[in-house]
Amino acid sequence: MSLRDHPGLCLVLLLHLLPSVTGIKKSLSYTPVDLILLDCGASSSSTSLDGRTWDGDADSKFHASNPETASSAFTASQQDPSVTQVPYMTARIFQSQFTYTFPVSPGPKFVRLYFYPATYSNLDISKSRFSLSANTYTLLNNFSAFLTVSAMKPSVASFIKEYIITVWDNQKLDLTFSPSPSSFAFINGIEIISMPNNLYASGNNNPLPYLGIDSNQFYLDNTTALEKFYRLNVGGQDINRNDDTGMHRTWLQDLNYIFSGAVGFVIVPPDVKIQYTMKTPAYTAPVMVYGSMRFMGPDSHLNLKYNLTWYFSIDAGFNYLVRLHFCEFRPEETRSDQVVFYIFINNQTAEPYADIMLWSGGNSVPLYKDYVLWIPKGSHSKQYLCLALHPNFDKKRTYADAFLNGLEIFKLNNSGGSLASPCPELLAGSPPPENLPKLKVKTNEKRFLVVIVVGSVFGGMLALSCYLFLCF
Repeated sequence: MSLRDHPGLCLVLLLHLLPSVTGIKKSLSYTPVDLILLDCGASSSSTSLDGRTWDGDADSKFHASNPETASSAFTASQQDPSVTQVPYMTARIFQSQFTYTFPVSPGPKFVRLYFYPATYSNLDISKSRFSLSANTYTLLNNFSAFLTVSAMKPSVASFIKEYIITVWDNQKLDLTFSPSPSSFAFINGIEIISMPNNLYASGNNNPLPYLGIDSNQFYLDNTTALEKFYRLNVGGQDINRNDDTGMHRTWLQDLNYIFSGAVGFVIVPPDVKIQYTMKTPAYTAPVMVYGSMRFMGPDSHLNLKYNLTWYFSIDAGFNYLVRLHFCEFRPEETRSDQVVFYIFINNQTAEPYADIMLWSGGNSVPLYKDYVLWIPKGSHSKQYLCLALHPNFDKKRTYADAFLNGLEIFKLNNSGGSLASPCPELLAGSPPPENLPKLKVKTNEKRFLVVIVVGSVFGGMLALSCYLFLCF
């Protein structure tokens, strides 16, 4: 039975499958050489709610030769209900420049910085401004964690900044905090974890498409530092760090980033068997990412009249790596040329003929596609990055459809080795208007949409509202 031929099955499928997501969580994990969890401001080791042990940094072996007066340990005056005790409730405050030195193995590392801009003793956290460097890279400049958390939507009390930094032979990883004049720096937790050399770096023998640039090629190697902006499990639920593939990444569901009401449909089959390959090893992304999907829907006529579109707020003046994860696991898709679609990134055609079955070589075989995009500076420091998918039906293919399984977006350092951006401000304008003319829907199509709305109450599905082409 094909889902496309029986759209009402969507409701039954979701109600039956929602608890079964746990059945596709695990995939072969990567074992990191280095894993450091530092609870800054803490005097002893503690265990976080996810079961990981964090070492207190009091008298830590990771301190450089800083004077005792360069830093102090504090405990937050209040604990927000959303904030965990470890590593957020203690902080190390720096009144002058301070360096943590981590002796780690060579290779790329995830560097995750944990911030809870709360009240610490009589310190006004809104006055905290500082810069941060990692070896030769500038990660933050005159940074305000207070303004950062205030600008986040939906509202949060704490946040994590995640970077990828490569440590070379005979080199250590130095994290240097430098308070701005008449100010102070702080940090709640530091996580450093190894990663495979080629997970995100493509190397000089594999140039990436460089959208909007005449040369149309970009070489991404381990000399580039990256900052993670988004990591999404498209069509699926949140994936916590313990269900990642050994690198403790978190993957969020994508619904908050979809344009308007055109959210398409979701499939999460209970027994998908993801067939990882040499090109897409099992540590690339969890089974839960490749085993869930957001697609346009079973009605080709409607699909041709809208785009499946996501919007993301990013910093202007940088290159971005956009990684799209695909896996066609629907049993009715058995060969290439059945589903082919366009991929548009910021009004530019990244792919005119995205044929996942052709690219992967078979059903349930995962793959990812990388693109680099330049976001020029404008009148505002924040811009929007738009991703849109639309069916390519020029050969009257079997289905007019498009889909996505996962997405990651990284900022790349500039020519000066910096990833730092100005403090948050209002976005440059609003997303495109949502009051575009709605398409007429036949009576039986309306009933179909209502069925999916009912499913949304239980299974996270939302109605498909079709709009005219977006992001072209």
